[in-house]
Amino acid sequence: MKKDIYLYPAILSYDSDSISVEFPDLPGCLTCGDTTEEALKMAKEALGLHLYGMEEDDDIIPNPTTIDKLNLEKNQIPTLIEIYMPIHRKAIENYSVKKTLTIPQWLNREAEKNKVNFSQILQEALKNHLNIH
Repeated sequence: MKKDIYLYPAILSYDSDSISVEFPDLPGCLTCGDTTEEALKMAKEALGLHLYGMEEDDDIIPNPTTIDKLNLEKNQIPTLIEIYMPIHRKAIENYSVKKTLTIPQWLNREAEKNKVNFSQILQEALKNHLNIH
């Protein structure tokens, strides 16, 4: 079942040139930033994308580890990252993707002459074809 809010611990590792972020409970969910502020922003984005992917793949989303159970090195600090998924899901699902299509030259010429918005026409045609209203 999809949750609206997730809260996971993240480990910020401070190196000489950047700050890396990892989520111990979510292998492969990694990001970084040049400043703490940027690293935290990137962490939130990475967490949302990672969890969205897990939801879409019907993966089991693990329970978060409590911060007191994390093993940290001297250059690391823990923090909690919270993500409100309804907003994140909507942003991901409404993200525009570029599609390449092929039409005859004469049709392209006429469409351009009539200032046709190809993206809008394709979206309308797909919605009509799929009975999405």
